[in-house]
Amino acid sequence: MNSDDLARRGRRIALIIAGTGVLWIASTAIGVSQGWTARTQALFDLAALAGFGWALWMIYGLWRDRQKDKD
Repeated sequence: MNSDDLARRGRRIALIIAGTGVLWIASTAIGVSQGWTARTQALFDLAALAGFGWALWMIYGLWRDRQKDKD
């Protein structure tokens, strides 16, 4: 895997993290202003947790691929 592919994957991961954070903050603000129940807000919290977990998994895969390139 060349460095351009690794850089592209890194940028994609960064966008996933940033997008998840923005959507999480937006859903929290909308939920407070609209009076959503705690259960509904928890659903969006769990979705954000899944997004961050997925990004962490992708970071691990990127790290592994970079370690393979060093050998």
